[in-house]
Amino acid sequence: MADMGAFRDAVTAWAAGGPGAPAHELCARLPVRTAVLLEGLSDVAAVNALADRRGRDLEAEGICVLSIGGAMSVGRYAQLLGPPGLGLRLTGLCDEAERPYYARGFERAGAAPNGFFVCAADLEDELIRALGLTRVAELVQEQGDLRPLQTFLRQPAQQGRAPEQQFRRFFGTKKGRKIHYGRVLVEALDPTHVPAPLDDLLAVL
Repeated sequence: MADMGAFRDAVTAWAAGGPGAPAHELCARLPVRTAVLLEGLSDVAAVNALADRRGRDLEAEGICVLSIGGAMSVGRYAQLLGPPGLGLRLTGLCDEAERPYYARGFERAGAAPNGFFVCAADLEDELIRALGLTRVAELVQEQGDLRPLQTFLRQPAQQGRAPEQQFRRFFGTKKGRKIHYGRVLVEALDPTHVPAPLDDLLAVL
């Protein structure tokens, strides 16, 4: 039975130079109406976690939340999934530094060039500021990562860095950790203090 995971795999293979027919077929069969283009898998984890908290089943709603493997790929994915390709509605979330890639990619694909949402630094930064440093430290301890964090903070490269920067760097030091905390941080949010870019994205889906 076709599912959104199969569609994501087909799109990823298509973007890498494979055939487009499987993605076309799955898009019609499911059906898919919206593609959410995200820079990485930790962003996907965060978006899905917030949707779960709000009782949303994005896949059942025909919404494909997709990691494009970095902002420089947004133009390619927008061409394949937007008006020139599958004709899906496009939206997404990106870091401030990557805004030009998204704006240019969306515009060239005939999608709204401002149809995405922008994090001040990145999504982890938004989540850390929303939760506060004390709560983030508590979550790291609850997840059993206090000792690795303490070891990390003793590294010379971390001396003098702001705590927010240290946490962001720590989450990216081990494979899978950034993805894991993408969900953990969102699940810990006060419902009234969801970062605006993430909140706004869910609101338009």
